Amino acid sequence: MAQHHTLKIDNTPITLRELALTKVRQAIISGYFGAGDRLVERTLSEELGVSRSVVREVIRYLEAEGLIENVPKKGPIVAVLTWQAAEQIYNIRQLLEQEAAQDCARLATDADKQRLHRNLMQIAQASKEQDDIKRVEASQAFYESLFLVANHTIAWEIVQRLNSRISRLRALTLKYPDRQIAGFERMSRIYDAIEKNDPALARQRVSEHLTEAAALARHILTHEE
Repeated sequence: MAQHHTLKIDNTPITLRELALTKVRQAIISGYFGAGDRLVERTLSEELGVSRSVVREVIRYLEAEGLIENVPKKGPIVAVLTWQAAEQIYNIRQLLEQEAAQDCARLATDADKQRLHRNLMQIAQASKEQDDIKRVEASQAFYESLFLVANHTIAWEIVQRLNSRISRLRALTLKYPDRQIAGFERMSRIYDAIEKNDPALARQRVSEHLTEAAALARHILTHEE
């Protein structure tokens, strides 16, 4: 009975924190809060309709994800995304995603391919609706399926730790019209290689996709810097 009571008490704040966390994370990824913007506890508390203690938890969590940094005498700000940091993220993705795509293409069953195709269609739908957040989330779901089919669960854990920053880079590059078409086309090509069960081609397609995305991110970020 006491155990039930404890679970009940814990449940509400966790749900509220998760909702607030999602909202603030999406606001940073979409650019609603820009790089370097100050995040004032009181203002966020009013905007979200939650207590300041919940806001403090959210800020701590997003700091661990690399979306927020605490600056002395200034407080929490939206982390500034530099090309130096972005380049490292793209390099890690190249290593892990090429290996995962290769094994995914080798192991994918018809059911796996159907799941990946559903993920791809969700990206297409989000692109049609021009919903950047949905597009980012759909892309993340596609990669999750790819890694899990490949049985690269530890690699996926590593990618998940970077996912907020990866999502921020995706949203940044998606704002460039040329990239929206090319990005979906690149991911369709990755899927086609998996659908053909062609490991070498899947690996190559991932490399092409990330090379193009990294070049665009470099152009945007070095220009901003």
